[in-house]
Amino acid sequence: MPLVIPGVNSSMGDKSEWVNKLMGKKLSDSASNETVFAKKDLPQSHRILEHDSMATADHQENRLNIHLDRDGVVHNVTYG
Repeated sequence: MPLVIPGVNSSMGDKSEWVNKLMGKKLSDSASNETVFAKKDLPQSHRILEHDSMATADHQENRLNIHLDRDGVVHNVTYG
């Protein structure tokens, strides 16, 4: 029987898919390339959390949270 983890197998896709697409990249308002990912290509339900920024505690199972480091590079991706 497969292990079921809430939020990992959501309608937006598997978390590892987003980790592979985003980790180590910066976000941009324009096109994507090897080091940049275009914000327009993110799922509708997402939020970008900059280093040391405050976030609401409301849990939305299908919301993709993109955590940026001090340099604006993606260092973590979570759902909730």
